[in-house]
Amino acid sequence: MDALKKLPAEVVKHIYQVSEVAGYLWEKEWAEKSSGNISIDLSGLFPESIINRIHDEVSFDFPIDAAGMVLFVTGSGCRLRHLVDRVDEVAAIIAVNSTATAYSVLWGGKSAGFKPTSELRAHIKIHLFNAANHTGRKAVVHAHPGELVVLSHHKLFKDEALFNHSLWKMCPEIKLYVPRGVGCAGYARYGTEELANLTLEALKNHDIVLWEKHGALATGVDIEEAFDFLDVANKGAKLLLLAWNAGFDPEGLSPEQLDDLMKP
Repeated sequence: MDALKKLPAEVVKHIYQVSEVAGYLWEKEWAEKSSGNISIDLSGLFPESIINRIHDEVSFDFPIDAAGMVLFVTGSGCRLRHLVDRVDEVAAIIAVNSTATAYSVLWGGKSAGFKPTSELRAHIKIHLFNAANHTGRKAVVHAHPGELVVLSHHKLFKDEALFNHSLWKMCPEIKLYVPRGVGCAGYARYGTEELANLTLEALKNHDIVLWEKHGALATGVDIEEAFDFLDVANKGAKLLLLAWNAGFDPEGLSPEQLDDLMKP
């Protein structure tokens, strides 16, 4: 990708991962049309001299703690499948100004009328939460994993503990790779402060947030880890639905067997 030549090596690594994961999301049918969004906290990876050289600002009401952040973010209305081969058109790297009142585009955003995802404020809040809690998680991915979305319509969704046990019991890897499980967030309209706050609350104790009748979101140290959380949890949902479709309620691993998995 010629468009990446002048970017710091660590930033280029993240963008190549984004392109790879975007392909997975499309192949799995988790990012239909313009669904889904991705962001990565790149703060500290750009020299101040580059950031200070940019003066064209776009007004935006960021949380004050976002001042100075640098973020890779996908565009509003963009198709995530286009991240595979035209990432500089449908995504951008933005820098928040020192007063958190506007951002500048450092790189990308070349498509006509480009704007960051409508979930930008939610993404910023998640990155601030991760930074404050020292999780080391820099990436956020929101997509529509089919089987998880289906289960968000089921009465099981209303009992979070039972919901997670129902996923974990399907095979050992689901408990091992998604140990804190899925937070079940009640319905809220996309792009709203309500949805952002529900998401933050669920992330305090879970690896994934499942938005009722909408989609799911995960964070990770990079975009691949965030995708892995969604992929593994959705496998549990898929296995559960397969069993139900075959006409039986799976016995699954017992609570004792699940606890044993977490022992050293």
